[in-house]
Amino acid sequence: MNIILLSGGSGKRLWPLSNDIRSKQFIKCFRNEEGEYESMLQRVYRQIRAVDVSANITVATSKSQVSFIHNQLGNEVGICVEPCRRDTFPAIALASVYLHDIKGVAPEEPVVVCPVDPYVETEYFEMVERLGKQVLKGEANLVLMGIEPDTPSEKYGYIIPEDKTETSVVTSFKEKPDRETAEEYIRQGALWNGGVFAYQLKYLLDKTEEITGYSDYAGLYSAYETLEKISFDYAVAEKEKKIQVMRFSGLWNDLGTWNTLTEAIGDSVVGEAILGEGCHNVSVVNELDVPVLCMGLADVVVSATTEGILVSDKEQASLIKPYVDEFDHRVMFAEKSWGSFRILDVEEESLTIKVTLNAGNKMNYHSHKRRDEIWNVISGEGIVVVDGMEQKVTAGDVVTMEAECRHTVIAISELKLIEVQLGKEISIDDKQKFVWDYEKYGI
Repeated sequence: MNIILLSGGSGKRLWPLSNDIRSKQFIKCFRNEEGEYESMLQRVYRQIRAVDVSANITVATSKSQVSFIHNQLGNEVGICVEPCRRDTFPAIALASVYLHDIKGVAPEEPVVVCPVDPYVETEYFEMVERLGKQVLKGEANLVLMGIEPDTPSEKYGYIIPEDKTETSVVTSFKEKPDRETAEEYIRQGALWNGGVFAYQLKYLLDKTEEITGYSDYAGLYSAYETLEKISFDYAVAEKEKKIQVMRFSGLWNDLGTWNTLTEAIGDSVVGEAILGEGCHNVSVVNELDVPVLCMGLADVVVSATTEGILVSDKEQASLIKPYVDEFDHRVMFAEKSWGSFRILDVEEESLTIKVTLNAGNKMNYHSHKRRDEIWNVISGEGIVVVDGMEQKVTAGDVVTMEAECRHTVIAISELKLIEVQLGKEISIDDKQKFVWDYEKYGI
């Protein structure tokens, strides 16, 4: 089974948990079978593996999300990186050509495209597998998954099938309607469009060349910025004559608001918090190392992170985006391919950061022109390199790097350090990378 997971968006409706760097699919607030918290990305990846352990999974995403994906899924997962944002058709076209040219997937093989962030159970991916098998029959060029509606929602587009059989010809697509129109669609047997569809790889390769003029990965990638911004539905699905939809009636939730997210989480409290007497339908997600106390509240969500604090009525929380758009605030936490960092303090001429490197990972060998740095090791074991000189470090060690010193750190075990940056012009752009031989450390 070849699966393309579409991973995009900033998820501002779930601020302060999500932001321009950490989208909603990376938030770790769902318990797995071992009782540990995992993200939507990790949950979906695990569910696919439960259905097909050998599934060929490729995540189509932007540059800003690559580090999060490697951090949460490891370095073996396939990632097709968009040079820039160009909506869903260009993203799917690039990922399809990537499967053929880079991963060596045969043109006759089925490919299923799914969003990375629905809240579903394993039966959803059993249906995904069935979509792949259905498209191989040759009855249709595209086979969609239609979600059985449980309410006349105005939030989703609708697929109108020819009849109410499990697999039906698609007669039309409808934009997000008002409630009255949605009720009429449902009476006709309409299904929500969940953005899941299957095709034989050669079909999308041909469509890509027809629409963009490119048939190879290198050519498409280099011209990507010039491609029209257009959705897959507009570019392909709504124009396709041989198209089917398969009905899915299992659990499917689009966790786009605090209300839907807290319902799916299940736990009233994630992190350190106490709900006092009189609290009803209160949800707390606390990522800070300080306690949160709620008393006498009803139908409220509280979220506390380094990015900010939200206290809101659950229904009103769906209106959060315009307010978040007004914030101009430094991102205070991010997961990277090598670990994570959290900004602890910001001053005019200093920045203090807690850095965690996962075992066996390292930073790039680099230098800064306009700032000095001090590393205070607080736990773990590693190797620091400063201007070619190696030094083993453990808890309590302090390493000082003046501006223009070349430096890196390699984590033997999980390594935590406090990094203090000192300078008048501290900027993420003040970084020059160099080559260093990491192979001798087994990395």
